[in-house]
Amino acid sequence: MPVLNLERETRMLGGVGNVSRNIAALNGRSLLVSAVGADAVGGTVEDLLAAEERIDHRIVRCGDRPTTTKRRFIASAQQVLRVDHEDSAPVDAATEDALIAAVQQSLPDVSAVVVSDYGKGVLTPRVLKAVIAAARAAGRPVVVDPKHRDVARYAGATCITPNVAELALATGMPVAGDDEVVAAARVMLEAARADYVLVTRSEKGLSLVGREAAPLHIPARKREVYDVSGAGDTVIGTLALAVASGIPWPAAAELANYAAGVAVAKQGTATCSLDELELEIADTLLGFGTKLHTAAQAGRLAAQWRRTGQRVGFTNGCFDLLHPGHISLLRQSRAACDRLIVGLNSDASVQRLKGPTRPLQSEVARAAVLAALGSVDLVVIFDEDTPLNLIDAVRPSVLLKGADYTLDQVVGADVVMAYGGEVKLVDLVQGQSTTSIISRMNA
Repeated sequence: MPVLNLERETRMLGGVGNVSRNIAALNGRSLLVSAVGADAVGGTVEDLLAAEERIDHRIVRCGDRPTTTKRRFIASAQQVLRVDHEDSAPVDAATEDALIAAVQQSLPDVSAVVVSDYGKGVLTPRVLKAVIAAARAAGRPVVVDPKHRDVARYAGATCITPNVAELALATGMPVAGDDEVVAAARVMLEAARADYVLVTRSEKGLSLVGREAAPLHIPARKREVYDVSGAGDTVIGTLALAVASGIPWPAAAELANYAAGVAVAKQGTATCSLDELELEIADTLLGFGTKLHTAAQAGRLAAQWRRTGQRVGFTNGCFDLLHPGHISLLRQSRAACDRLIVGLNSDASVQRLKGPTRPLQSEVARAAVLAALGSVDLVVIFDEDTPLNLIDAVRPSVLLKGADYTLDQVVGADVVMAYGGEVKLVDLVQGQSTTSIISRMNA
């Protein structure tokens, strides 16, 4: 059997708490209603919720049941075991009353209702019927993440979001191809008297089937999947927030697909931030090939690479009008490491450094050119005058800069050397600079 040596523990909100965390990560607000046990873990849940600025909550305590807890044991970046501590029996009538009252009191303050059913006994038929009826009477769309085979218990919901396995189980129909998924979804629509069914199909993306519009199949983006835990929470949280913001259902489903792609590239029950969502869309539409990332994303990826023994390099610049000197710098930098991260000055940063006539190309155009190079693994746009904060986030094994700098002039050199990293100055191609190219063009 595997023997694990405990190094650290991390506590985070799971279940519907992860739905709320996803909404908060996208700058939305949520009001969470749920039940926990009258135990220490229930107190931990309330403490975690209290620390979330964008999540309000009305938690009901149940004295006769434990708080649902999932403990994941991870070794070498892989989950090797999960231990669940829970009681999935239906909650008592008093708890049902408290949950229904909390939802009814909350409806005037919300624009949409998410019903996340995990089959843990909290969403009893009575609770579901009362919550959905109250929400629809108040004119609020209801989005349901189902768990039970009998979807009639969600009757009246606006949208139901099963995965393909849940769709197959609920309808008893095949779900391998697009046409089969649509046929099964239409059966579920009728059974639940819903307006839409959004089917999550793993590597095949999402399929949105409505009563009137033609089915919409949204392909998933090809990427390295790190952990699918909580991906459904990301989908339903993003979908509900988009619909609550007035975005039509098809566009909301596309946003949910983008957000899920971000979440599965992270470890554990992860979220997708608004910045990450914007970059994911830009990557897809502009062809960056998953190379454009935020500083936080780059930091996480760099940490993953280091854990697998890879040497992470970092260099930075404006890279306006890419020329042979830039190509040489990047090739030499990549030769000194296993993964090369490039920090790119934003348009505002370039203007402050080089004047109002620069850059000649936008940050998006410059990032696209860099991302097309085989020597570059990641591109991160930074808005500060120096990349010091980005270097702190990435913690490169080797910091690289052109030989026209001296060691004391390299921003972040002291930081990198302090934790045992290396600073390397690479040779330049003489006579190559963007400034000289501009001068010749003007002449």
